[in-house]
Amino acid sequence: MSTDWLTSAWQAGAWRHWLTDRGSLTRRLQQSCPDFRVIRLKQLMGKPNLDECGTLALFPGRLAMIREVLLMNADSPLIFAHSVIPLSGLIGPWSGLAGLGNRPLGAALFTNPRIQRQALQYQHLDRRHSLYRDAARHLNAPPRTLWARRSLFALHNHPILVTEVFLPETLQLK
Repeated sequence: MSTDWLTSAWQAGAWRHWLTDRGSLTRRLQQSCPDFRVIRLKQLMGKPNLDECGTLALFPGRLAMIREVLLMNADSPLIFAHSVIPLSGLIGPWSGLAGLGNRPLGAALFTNPRIQRQALQYQHLDRRHSLYRDAARHLNAPPRTLWARRSLFALHNHPILVTEVFLPETLQLK
């Protein structure tokens, strides 16, 4: 497995339409899932992964707010989402995100027209990647690999990196 994130999802097969949709994933799931809900797993000050530091232009070891949630349909986990917000954004335009609780981040990101989204990047994750391991904990029988996408959102030059790991149950949705 490469540690580089890809700019194309051509080899993603059945996952391609989920990975490449640039609209709100939250809204798409809410429309497909009668029992959609968000479960906040953790929110803390921590050290982002090295590849996240590079994308966010953070020095390795710097603290950022890390938020992880599961997007669910009833009791079925669909998406493991991992967001990283540099501290400068928390005292700036992203200050309200610390109090989201179990509300979806996507609702906040897609309702403000001033928020800019950069290109999507893709990665096929296996057990060597920490995000695979974090997501796999929520599955009874984790597959050998999971597809993920990430993108950088910016408001007034303050970034937030959102990574979404797609869990097998997502493919059952229309």
